[in-house]
Amino acid sequence: MNRYQAPISAEANARVALACLDLTSLNDGQDLQGGEADVEALCVKAVGPAGRGHTAAVCVWPRLAGLARSLLPPAIPVAAVANFPAGGSDVQRAVRDTGQIVAAGAQEVDVVIPYRDLAAAPALLAAVRRACEGLTLKVILESGELQDPALLAQACHMALDAGADFLKTSTGKTARSATPEAATVLLQAIAGDRATRHRVGFKPSGGIRTVADAALYIALTAEHLGAEALTPARFRIGASGILADIEAVLGGGARPVPGASY
Repeated sequence: MNRYQAPISAEANARVALACLDLTSLNDGQDLQGGEADVEALCVKAVGPAGRGHTAAVCVWPRLAGLARSLLPPAIPVAAVANFPAGGSDVQRAVRDTGQIVAAGAQEVDVVIPYRDLAAAPALLAAVRRACEGLTLKVILESGELQDPALLAQACHMALDAGADFLKTSTGKTARSATPEAATVLLQAIAGDRATRHRVGFKPSGGIRTVADAALYIALTAEHLGAEALTPARFRIGASGILADIEAVLGGGARPVPGASY
């Protein structure tokens, strides 16, 4: 069997993908204005029809987090992004974004590590962790830019040392997003740390448009963290376009042409 092939059915993969999906709307420009209609539609999709099951969370810009929270049932957390997408070294900006997310009543923060200046990462991540104490913190490594496995592993350990609850591959805003190779580095970092191997989760993001795409990461997560990690507490998929394919697999209908993840 191919190492990256999930040893379960397409329907089983689709159910895991749905339950662990961070349904996402991070369109360019909506950090400043607009996007309300998109978020309203996103929240309807996240809840879904009766009997289908809901997604793990929705992920939006900080300014839209309060709207998402007002539209969703308590069972569906709201995530919002900080220091996104540039991953700069401005600690005050990252903390300001995080404060806005906390004030909106969101439950999860997806922060971009300063991947161009890793020396600045420990201070920035520590400040964000303090600013969102009690919330789920996902650290975006931007693995498509940190293509040197040693450098990516270094960034992973910085995130883990800062108290990350999830390691996330990508913003989805660069030319190269999630890959099985990058995912392996993140998963090995989690599994290799005695303090995190049973606590920290993994989130591939960017370019995941079909259940077959998701199956690669479902299999890798099971391989490194165990099948018991395939729950929203330990595994997420950052995407939006995949939902149509999930529903087609579960419903047995025609498979749509996948759209962009963001």
